Amino acid sequence: MLLKKLIKRGLLVFIFCQLLLSANAQQIITLESALEIARNNSPDIRRSLLNLKNSEESLKAQNAALKSNFSLNLTPLSYDKTRSFDTFQSIWNTSETTQSFGTLTVSQPFLPTDGTISLNNRFGWQNSYSENGRNLAPKTFSNNLYLSIAQPLFTYNRTKLSLKTLELNLENAQLNYSMQKLNLEMQVTQLFYNVYLAQMSLNIAQDEFTNTQKSYEITQNKVTAGIAAKEELYQAELNFATAKSTLENAQVTLDNNKDQFKQYIGMDIMEEMTVMTDVAFNPVNVDVKKAIEYGLNSRMELRQRQIDVTNAQFQLIRTNSLNEFRGDLNLSIGIIGVNETLPDIYKNPTNNPRVSVSFNVPLWDWGEKKARIKAQEAVIETQEINQSEQKKQITVDIRKVYRSLQNQTNQIEIAAQNEKNAQLTYEINLERYANGDLTSMDMNLFQTQLSQKKMSYAQALINYKVELLNLKIQSLYDFEKNEAIVPEYLIRKKK
Repeated sequence: MLLKKLIKRGLLVFIFCQLLLSANAQQIITLESALEIARNNSPDIRRSLLNLKNSEESLKAQNAALKSNFSLNLTPLSYDKTRSFDTFQSIWNTSETTQSFGTLTVSQPFLPTDGTISLNNRFGWQNSYSENGRNLAPKTFSNNLYLSIAQPLFTYNRTKLSLKTLELNLENAQLNYSMQKLNLEMQVTQLFYNVYLAQMSLNIAQDEFTNTQKSYEITQNKVTAGIAAKEELYQAELNFATAKSTLENAQVTLDNNKDQFKQYIGMDIMEEMTVMTDVAFNPVNVDVKKAIEYGLNSRMELRQRQIDVTNAQFQLIRTNSLNEFRGDLNLSIGIIGVNETLPDIYKNPTNNPRVSVSFNVPLWDWGEKKARIKAQEAVIETQEINQSEQKKQITVDIRKVYRSLQNQTNQIEIAAQNEKNAQLTYEINLERYANGDLTSMDMNLFQTQLSQKKMSYAQALINYKVELLNLKIQSLYDFEKNEAIVPEYLIRKKK
């Protein structure tokens, strides 16, 4: 019997040493380090950053398009041979032309009027032959230099509207990124505490298993001594098997929560880790009026709703341009030189002014434009309603979180007292069980009750921490540090 006990103790020491070595090999993760890892590696943050980069580059491209554009179009060789009928002389004529030319263009968009100013120079060489014509100068050089202006009339400034839309898209992407970081903090915190709770559950299950094992050994000794019935041993074996199953289930739950946590923050799934944190209860004074005020002044969702309204108004402008009365003014002035020799190309220059004004006059569209305008006006009204309801929802959410915090404070006090009472009850009844005054089934109920109260207390502490973070996200004010998340100057800027 003594040898059996020594072997069992030696086995327990060996297992303890293995667990200690395993723990030393694990990476210890705190909530702060988990947030730092997630900010650098989280797939959600990376997607949000890529969306932000897309908006930044699109706006950069649009601003670059407002600068002077230089282009060169070259045609090194062009050959054309045709045969056509000359109706004036009633004969067939064969013509042959060989050309080489290039055009240099410098165009400058003019943002205030949505027009375009271009400077063009077309230089070329031509060799032409006509069967029935008189080619006095079949080989000639030519150069056409001219300045042109294209200006739309009686319509909205498309370039300005496009630029403003891209600026709003960038601001919206920046808001999404900031909101994603806050959402990341909430998700990481919840997953972190899920792992923490699973670790606690495993520890409690381990304690329950150890206590159940002791109860089993006590019952076994009683049955062997003949002071307890065999039914007690059967119940003790059942309790021991149940505790072992609970311990294994707790281990599986912990491993699953760890994998989910590591996947979300961007850690290597195969890397071993354990979480560590302090969940001590430190009550925080919360001013609900102040929380609502900061929420309504700072929440980025409200600015996003304003952007939605503005974009809807921009779309109404585009809709109004459907089948619109519009004009186009094209003005060009330049000089052309043609000569057989390159140095004398401008010996006898020719001015070539051109001007044209055209109008698009809609006549009848069967009410299409009117219907589309009404549809877009409905969209604008919907976005305005969304903006108004967002303000109400922010107020409701903050009040809800505040009430939850008040309730969690009470729940923590109740849970702490329940755990204390359950611990004392278990210790008293453990002694009664050792004296033979309780059955294994009764003792198992007290053990289960103690485990439940320990978990309830831990859950209440974590619920308070999570709700405090939720209030910070809802109001954008940190009541623990007594400071605003969004600086005051940015709040004034948004207004």
